[in-house]
Amino acid sequence: MIVGKSMQDHHESKRFGFVNNFDKKPKRRLFDMLKSQGLQMNQGITFLSDGGDTVRDLQLYLSPTAEHYLDWFHVTMRITVMTQMAKGLSHIEGLEKIEKELERIKWFLWHGNVFMALQTIEFLQMDLEIVESDMPDNVKLRKLLKAANEFYGYISNNRDFIPNYGDRYHYGESISTAFVESTVNEVISKRMVKKQQMRWTTEGAHLLLQIRTKTLNDELRDKFCEWFPGMVKTENKLKSSDQTIPSVTLH
Repeated sequence: MIVGKSMQDHHESKRFGFVNNFDKKPKRRLFDMLKSQGLQMNQGITFLSDGGDTVRDLQLYLSPTAEHYLDWFHVTMRITVMTQMAKGLSHIEGLEKIEKELERIKWFLWHGNVFMALQTIEFLQMDLEIVESDMPDNVKLRKLLKAANEFYGYISNNRDFIPNYGDRYHYGESISTAFVESTVNEVISKRMVKKQQMRWTTEGAHLLLQIRTKTLNDELRDKFCEWFPGMVKTENKLKSSDQTIPSVTLH
């Protein structure tokens, strides 16, 4: 699933969502949503994403000349996980400064110094590989090495989308998609994850996403009126008689 939120200054935000391997026209779906918010072809756009290949390809297709950034939330989240893994390993010879090295990597990335960040991750990988070869039964060490290898690939693949986060933050510009994480909770988790114990087909999940996003965007009634013109006539009749207009609510 791909979900997100489009935010425009002084305007209401809009949410979108779809199952990528089911939706036949995902690019068109996102483009139509942006167009409904008044997007102009020469308008500046800033895309913030988690760096996944599918999402990155989608945003580059829509607007290759826009600003495309890897969001800080996902970068620091991965470093935080590795820091938690590293706790309890600093007593091992060769890993005395492992937590400080992770902090250095975070500092380099915050300032947009991708070259030094990747170099420091490489040194960290080498230290972990050497120690792991002597302690092959250490599960915690093996997990940290795997996480470091994945993090190197993650940063390397997204190196062109890593800005100087410190400068952007200083000037009040967006650096994080943490607000999109709340959208994930609104659109997906409430129905599909948390304590629901449900199983979803690809089609069912995709269709539910359309209902959820339409509901959250206050567009569901308009869509029903488009499908069933009789609803519009009923609404007009109720208005003329000062009766309460029924609303469509789905749970």
